[in-house]
Parts: sequence; structure tokens; C-alpha cells
Amino acid sequence: MNIVIGTVILWAAAVWLWTRLPNPAWRNAAIGNTWSTLKFTMPRVVVALLGAGLFAELLPEDQMRGLFGDGAGLIGLLLAIALGPITLGGAFVSFAIGAAALKSGAAPLAVLGYVTSWSLFSVTKILAYEAPILGTPTLWKRLAVSIPVPLIVVLIAHPFLR
Repeated sequence: MNIVIGTVILWAAAVWLWTRLPNPAWRNAAIGNTWSTLKFTMPRVVVALLGAGLFAELLPEDQMRGLFGDGAGLIGLLLAIALGPITLGGAFVSFAIGAAALKSGAAPLAVLGYVTSWSLFSVTKILAYEAPILGTPTLWKRLAVSIPVPLIVVLIAHPFLR
């Protein structure tokens, strides 16, 4: 039900903002950009969700619960955080893996730690974008500051995801 409420609120905000655009040309451009983004994203979302469903069927539930379930404790959480950065691919891959892990018995906190660490420390993103653009001194500073963030996020979320 929360997803429905959030979706309705986002649609209402989008329509309201669209009506606030100053002229019809901007409104037409907004609709065109929306369709362009939808055409680009939708096939990837469908493939990622299908892949997540198939991947979830391949994951052994007893091992997932043992490694990443509620009973795995801090070791399971740290393992999930460590696996985030070495996940190859973009958001469609990492979120699909997170969804498959949830379906197979991983704790929501472990998946949250995994996705957070992937978003901050993805090796492919660091090598392809951050190192060449930021330079290594700035990259190392960013990484050093970001190291505790996945654990902080999990600690903040812990009371809500129990």
C-alpha cells in the first residue's frame, strides 16, 4: 500500500509541476523527454526483474538465510557490505541481485548495506568515471570519508527494518 501512496504522490507532483511550466513548448519537451526516458528504461527494468526472479530461484534459501539472514548478525552484514563494491554492472544489476537476495531469505538490513556499499564503492564506477574525472587524490579522500557510511545507514535503519 505504501508503494501505491508514494506513486500517487509522485504522479500528482509531476502533473502539478508540468502544469506550472511557462509555455506549451516546454510542456511538449517535458512529455517528449518523459517518453524517451521511459523507452530507454522500461526494457532494462523488465529484464532486470526477470533476471532477479530467475536468479532468486537459483539461490539456495538455506545458505542465503545462513549467510545474510537475520541470524547472521554483524558478520553477515559485513559480508553483504563487502560484496557490494565488487558487483559488476549498474543499478539494474545490483538492485536485481538485492531483490533476489530478499526473496531467498536475506535480511533487509543486509540488502540495504549491500546496495549502499555498491552505490558508494562500485569498482566499475570508480575505475570508469571517478578516477579519471576526479583524479586519484580526490578519489582517495572521497573513499576515506565514505567508508563508514554503509554501517551508519544500516544502524539508522535498524529500528525500522526489524
